[in-house]
Amino acid sequence: MKKLLLIGFVLLLSSFAIAQQQQAQPKADSTKTSKANPSQVLDSTIVAMDKADAANKKDKVDLTKPPPVAKLISMSKLFWSLIFILVGYFAIRFISHILEIFAEQSIKHRITIKSLTPVVKIMGWVIVIFLIVAGIYQPPTATVLAFSASIGVAVGFASQDILKNIFGGIMILFDRPFNSGDKIQVGDTYGEVVEIGLRSTRIVTPDDNLVTIPNGEIMNRSVANANAGEANCQVVSEIYLPIDVDTTRARAIATQAAQVSKYVFLNKPIVVVFSNELHPKGPLFKMKIKAYVLEIRDEFKFKSEMTEIVIKELLEEGLIKPN
Repeated sequence: MKKLLLIGFVLLLSSFAIAQQQQAQPKADSTKTSKANPSQVLDSTIVAMDKADAANKKDKVDLTKPPPVAKLISMSKLFWSLIFILVGYFAIRFISHILEIFAEQSIKHRITIKSLTPVVKIMGWVIVIFLIVAGIYQPPTATVLAFSASIGVAVGFASQDILKNIFGGIMILFDRPFNSGDKIQVGDTYGEVVEIGLRSTRIVTPDDNLVTIPNGEIMNRSVANANAGEANCQVVSEIYLPIDVDTTRARAIATQAAQVSKYVFLNKPIVVVFSNELHPKGPLFKMKIKAYVLEIRDEFKFKSEMTEIVIKELLEEGLIKPN
């Protein structure tokens, strides 16, 4: 019995020792593993950084090498671009036509409404171009920069005069030396401004001739504005009289004739002045009747009326004699 107990005790100790040995072996393995972890982590970190750098280099956009423009163009994009251009063209023309109708129906606000027409045209085309580029083609930034630089250089060398006129048109819109509907004189050309474009300004002369003047030329010359945005303007009617005429009576006749005219603007003064001029037949008086008309388009009607009425009254009173 004692022997059996001794053998059992020995077997128990043996099994306990084996269990202890088995438990100690994983700890050692874990110790080895924990000792190896820092280097493994460092190696994996380096590999991950290399992969991240490679991905960044792959995704990085090189501004000096834009993608080809041909990849941005397709038949569908060209079709929709044409649609946008046509719609923009007719929309701008429609709005300009509506503004023109309203301007012609209102004498008081005609100049103001007409001055909006060139702004509407420029802003309309800017919006159309922006919608086509940003909405349809959506080019990368690198392509836009490279294309803009190339176009800028080419246009700058090929069309310096056109750019000068366009810049002049923009300066006219901002500086406003005159507006559509004003009566201006540029050099020998005098008439009403009917259109201010980006490249040129169109003027209708008293003889109903349409004169087109480049904006660059207008910016480099003196411009005389007769009404400066107002519906009324001063009109000067000139009549030559003999040197011995009664200037006091002639002034009274001219002033009365201007006051009763249907074209005159009575809120502003009427002035009659005389000057002496030497002609081949001798010295003469030049009488100037300065008055304002309600509507600038009646300028020459007022001149004609003053000439007819004043000369008729002077003849009836015997202040001048018919030749």
